Amino acid sequence: MRPRLEPLVALVLLALQGCSLAPRYQVPPVQLPKQFREQTADGPWHPAQAPQALDAHWWRLYQDPRLGDLQQRLLKANPDLAAAVAHYDGAQAYASQLHAGLFPQISASAQPLRQRQSDHRPLRGSSQPSVYNSDSAGFAVDFDLDLWGRLRNQAAAGDAQAQASGDDLAAARLSLQKQLATLYVQLDGLDAQARILSRSLDDYAQALELTRSRYQGQIASELDLTRAQSQLASAEAELDDVRAQRNLTEHAIGELVGEPASQFQLPAVAQTLTLPGVPQQLPSALLQRRPDIAAAERRVFAANAGIGVARAAWYPDFSLTGVLGGQTQGSGNLLAAGNRYWALGPLMNLPIFDGGRLSANERQAHAEFEEAAAHYRGQVLRAVREVEDNLGQLRDLRQEALDQQAAVNAAEHTQALAMNSYQAGAVSYLDVVTAQTAALQAQRGLQAVRTRELQASVGLVVALGGGWEGGA
Repeated sequence: MRPRLEPLVALVLLALQGCSLAPRYQVPPVQLPKQFREQTADGPWHPAQAPQALDAHWWRLYQDPRLGDLQQRLLKANPDLAAAVAHYDGAQAYASQLHAGLFPQISASAQPLRQRQSDHRPLRGSSQPSVYNSDSAGFAVDFDLDLWGRLRNQAAAGDAQAQASGDDLAAARLSLQKQLATLYVQLDGLDAQARILSRSLDDYAQALELTRSRYQGQIASELDLTRAQSQLASAEAELDDVRAQRNLTEHAIGELVGEPASQFQLPAVAQTLTLPGVPQQLPSALLQRRPDIAAAERRVFAANAGIGVARAAWYPDFSLTGVLGGQTQGSGNLLAAGNRYWALGPLMNLPIFDGGRLSANERQAHAEFEEAAAHYRGQVLRAVREVEDNLGQLRDLRQEALDQQAAVNAAEHTQALAMNSYQAGAVSYLDVVTAQTAALQAQRGLQAVRTRELQASVGLVVALGGGWEGGA
């Protein structure tokens, strides 16, 4: 008695269903230092994985409710972010399309026809009518067995691309939030510059009145008077320039939050942003949270799956097809036994000669994998550089702020001495102008350093993927 082959064939087909011709996936290695040079780290760097929870409200570090309100408005109304959301939705839909290929495809058809056949149709019988009804209805089933993993690798690549698109969305959101925070810091700095200049204008106006009185009393020369007038006018011009820069910054913020520049206003406030402290240790594992790194890694995975798709094209493609239906000449029951038709059987497609197309496709898939891997390594190196840049900036700017504060203290003291000496007639007004100009420049320089510190802090927070603490 011959053994039954059906169970053996079923087992073989089941085993082949789990077959995949894609190479075993490994994240491309990147050789990195174990810790950031500018800060100590608590462990070695780890390759990017699915991003951990980002702090969705990282801007709270700066303790400014107005900045938080602007960030929320950006999330709701920024058109670039809306476009990124739509792109992500499209990527998810495409991944669902690819997954549909893993399931049997079932379709139904119905054709109630009235038709005429040619009088000269070959093999037409003499008793056949020229015009007749032909009604048919049926179901068709088609299922690709996917023995070599072509469809499964396509679906896996589609999932990875959808995940990468989601990471792109997160990266776009983070980038826009950084732009907004940077512009807001710039606006805050310009408001502080305007306050410094306004105070100086008050001092210069009092000095001008003093000089005018001394000139009218023939104690000061006309040269002193014109110097005082020139100094006041120059400070007013500088204030005008700051206001012009503030207008441009305000317009840019309005565009980011989705409002026309002609309708958007941010009144100046006296409150300044708080510079958050940086922890003594910054673990390099924080880079895992960066969405751009996670997106690059997912694209490497998708390219690796693409190699499996290209390899599977060399092998025979097996599918099962089935058709069941009924057909009549316009009368009778379609489901009656005599009116039924059906077909069932396997289909096989095997490439024999394609002029080198399959070989070229496989080479292209390998090249795309190498390209994606190179982009991933470059993204990781770029992320480390951005962290190091901002850490170094914060360290150097902190020292520069201390030095600049010392310069401000000395310049203000010099200014007071010069004014007292001028009132006593010990020095000319040129010494007063020189001292006041130096004091104003030192004060504005200190404020510029503080603004750059805040911007470097924003850059560090974003470079780490959203701060150094997890959030909701």
